[in-house]
Amino acid sequence: MINFPAAQRLRAPYMSEEKTELKRTLGLIDATSIVAGSMIGSGIFIVTSQMSRDVGSAGWMLVLWLLTGLITVFAALSYGELAGMMPNAGGQYVYIQRAYGRMISFLYGWTVFTVIQTGVIAAVAVAFAKYTSVFFPELNNTLLAIGSFKITYAQLVGMISVVFLTFINSRGVQKGKTIQLVFTSAKLFALFALIILGLAVGFRGEVIVENFKNMWDASSTTVKDGVAVVVPLTGYALAGAMGATIINSLFSSDAWNNVTFIAAEIKDPKKNIPRSLFLGTFIVTIIYILANVAYLALLPMKGDPNAADVIGQGIMFPSNDRVGAAAASVIFGDPAVYIMAALIMVSTFGCNNGLVLAGARLFYAMAKDGLFFKKAAVLNEKQVPAKALWLQCIWACVLCLSGQYGALLEYATFASLLFYILTIAGIFILRKKEPDTERPYKAFGYPLIPALYIIVTTAICIDLLIYSPISTGLGLLIVAIGIPVYYLTQKRQPAD
Repeated sequence: MINFPAAQRLRAPYMSEEKTELKRTLGLIDATSIVAGSMIGSGIFIVTSQMSRDVGSAGWMLVLWLLTGLITVFAALSYGELAGMMPNAGGQYVYIQRAYGRMISFLYGWTVFTVIQTGVIAAVAVAFAKYTSVFFPELNNTLLAIGSFKITYAQLVGMISVVFLTFINSRGVQKGKTIQLVFTSAKLFALFALIILGLAVGFRGEVIVENFKNMWDASSTTVKDGVAVVVPLTGYALAGAMGATIINSLFSSDAWNNVTFIAAEIKDPKKNIPRSLFLGTFIVTIIYILANVAYLALLPMKGDPNAADVIGQGIMFPSNDRVGAAAASVIFGDPAVYIMAALIMVSTFGCNNGLVLAGARLFYAMAKDGLFFKKAAVLNEKQVPAKALWLQCIWACVLCLSGQYGALLEYATFASLLFYILTIAGIFILRKKEPDTERPYKAFGYPLIPALYIIVTTAICIDLLIYSPISTGLGLLIVAIGIPVYYLTQKRQPAD
């Protein structure tokens, strides 16, 4: 059993022997690049296909992406108040502890470590390797097989990418910052280029006219025995389908809160964190909406799963749901496969750098509170929490090997939404508990905007409980397992 020492004991001789305070070296641009770079991975190039099958309507699909953007920006604007009050390493973990106490903050950190952060790192790493295999098909071959368990060369490449990024970030925050700026800039440029070219080509054709002709006629499309079965959606059925499928766009827009984990390394955090949260989420929201308009300009909304070309397959049925690659092929032809593979490699690599950099700071903050491995609170000679980085790396690599990271992500997304609701509800709690605490930035539109976020997100969670009970139930189970772990580890702490 892990013995998490009390926070007070971490400040005893151990603290005097090791460096435990982070330095503020990141500016507004750095923070914004972490927000945007952590959000943009591979999701925007894939999830639109599933969403189109679930709602079958250009209008309602864009409404979902717009709603996702509003939810994300509203959350970011609300988080700004908490970030200004508590510009400390750990971010959301610190906010939850201040509002609800140690156990709830531990449950959040537990879920982040076991599945949310490490699961996303594993999934993004394997996505990076998957698209690397477009250039090197041999990576799809099996390296090791023991019964039904197998390891592919692609999984190995994904693990190597996590180890490499962990090593780079362990050599100092400046190196991690440089990678983040370069890769975020590259993928933003490439995405804008794809959007501009897509709109320029698409608006000269008839596809976009057809897609918007009956833009509010919603339907659900499933494939049975190779044939697409279409069921019209109206009223509560439409609302239910939208509530269930918005999880795809929300997942693609997640990880924006990672910048709060590194608050202790941001200059003038009381101003720069709220600004970076708004700027990063706003930029990504605009990009995501424009990308989906570009898809609708280039590809028919509806398609045939048995069609031989991307036009026939439409947005609904591109190969492996790679709608981004299908759209690019309309612009570039056959080379699009390699162009999109390279773009997604850049996107996923930059995304994972931000996730690796930020996640370790949360575990560092937990360790300083006696809620994680003691050594995770130690900084190396480069003033970064190297041991926390490597612990995160090891578990992410295990998830890469397990082959279950995709399922874990599905379970954790629901739990992640619950913690977002709790965190923003914490604004109301802290306004009552600590009315005199300095608030350099106050939540935009308080109390309406934070309350609206809580109401909308709670409605989505209820919808998911109804339409995806297994995934949501397992998400709650992962959180619940943390309760006995918390009490067992706290009982083993030595008395003060």
